[in-house]
Amino acid sequence: MNTSLDVRLLRRSAYASVLTVLAACGPRTAPAAPTPFPPARTSRDVDSVRADSARAAARAAARTTPPAPPALPRASARTDTLPTRGLRATVRVCAGGDVTLGTNLDTAWTRVASARLRTRFRQRDDPASLLAPLRPLVTDAELVLVNVESAIGDGPAPSKCSAQSTNCFAFRAPPASARALRGLRATGTVIGNVANNHARDAGREGRDSTIAALARAGVVVTGADTIATPVPTTRGDTIGVLGFYTSDSTPDARDTAAVRRHVARAFDRYPAVIVTMHLGAEGRDAQRTSDAPERYLGIDRGNPVAFADAAVRGGAALVIGHGPHVLRAVEWRERGALIAYSLGNLVTYGPFRLHEPANRGAVLCTTLDQRGRPRDAELRGTRQLAPGVMRSDPSARAAALVDSLGRLDFPSTGARVRANGRLEARAITATVPADATPR
Repeated sequence: MNTSLDVRLLRRSAYASVLTVLAACGPRTAPAAPTPFPPARTSRDVDSVRADSARAAARAAARTTPPAPPALPRASARTDTLPTRGLRATVRVCAGGDVTLGTNLDTAWTRVASARLRTRFRQRDDPASLLAPLRPLVTDAELVLVNVESAIGDGPAPSKCSAQSTNCFAFRAPPASARALRGLRATGTVIGNVANNHARDAGREGRDSTIAALARAGVVVTGADTIATPVPTTRGDTIGVLGFYTSDSTPDARDTAAVRRHVARAFDRYPAVIVTMHLGAEGRDAQRTSDAPERYLGIDRGNPVAFADAAVRGGAALVIGHGPHVLRAVEWRERGALIAYSLGNLVTYGPFRLHEPANRGAVLCTTLDQRGRPRDAELRGTRQLAPGVMRSDPSARAAALVDSLGRLDFPSTGARVRANGRLEARAITATVPADATPR
């Protein structure tokens, strides 16, 4: 008998038995089913899968992607939502453009013009008579704002224009002009802006005497420096008013960063801020408003749109423009500021060329509501038949001009002006978010 062979067979048998026992103790798993062959897809099946995939992708994007902000129609419209500050009561404001009440620096012109007023228009040339037709246009205003386009005073003065000058004008109205301006609204407040190119026509001392004469008469002066002029209202509020001109001798309208800073400083102190600007090119070819620097007689006269943007971003509710001597567009940014780029010549008794359209002007009246925002705005057109002969204009020509210019220059935000002078914000398809803040 072969003993070694028997031992090997016994070992193999024992090893097989152990494997059998271990297999019996382990987990039982069913054998994997064979993978079926995929059926052929029809074109309808493919389209269904694509549609399902597109819907799934859209649902995933909606969960992970924030909604896009609404598109705005114009860059500056992002700045049109004014911060809310409280006023105790509403305030009615009427503002006009350039006012010049004669000049004693050109006596030859004054003699001829005075005689023409008496003989042709049966009108005197004293300041109160010149302003009499304006008073009915501002009877509903608590605050009246005009640009004082001259020095005020008498006596010797340095000469602004040389003997060879052909396009130089110097205006100094008689001292009675200050009292006449105050008489525009006896029960309200009259504000006179001196940030312009004629306040120094009688020199630096002449400007100082102008400010002193206005203050003695009770006219509140703005535009003398970069500090907002406080204007109290009858209900206990105080409105801040600033005036700017394109010169380093006054608050400079060309420095828009400084403009925004000065206005913001005023808004930090007062619940509502009004800004007046004397800038832009001049003459009949200067009716259009563009977002670019404008020049006149080689002088940089500022960018009116950039100025307005800076003032509104600083917190201004109302921006009143003058200087071009013609009417320009009015912009009413949605839920925000009201901007008149030029209200033209109002009462200009001096050696002016008042041919169309320079003979057209307007008074803009609006109410600042208790949030400090303009509402109930109205444009009251005027026309000068001759220098100093101002009349209310029933033809509504001013309204038509401003409405047309608004459509041309500010298609989305230009104010719509009805034939009766009523101003309305033009409809904008995209809206500003309710929680928007000024930038």
